[in-house]
Amino acid sequence: MDACPMSSHCGIEGILEAYHRSLRSVQLYGPTNFAPVVNHVARSAAAVPDGSQYFVLLIITDGVISDMAQTKEAIVNVSAAP
Repeated sequence: MDACPMSSHCGIEGILEAYHRSLRSVQLYGPTNFAPVVNHVARSAAAVPDGSQYFVLLIITDGVISDMAQTKEAIVNVSAAP
């Protein structure tokens, strides 16, 4: 679903373009687990401990988050990362 196949750094426009394009080709259904995604981004952020880069994770959901407690915990744990 990446708008920029060669790079994961496409900006907000790339994110929105990928989201709109994906809605035409995927069917959304549960369970919806976000904690693994948050933890993946946290590992990427931890690889840049000097703060020279920052990471923004935009979560878009069409319904209930199945792992809400784990997602909240993951967000709190990564909140100090760049």
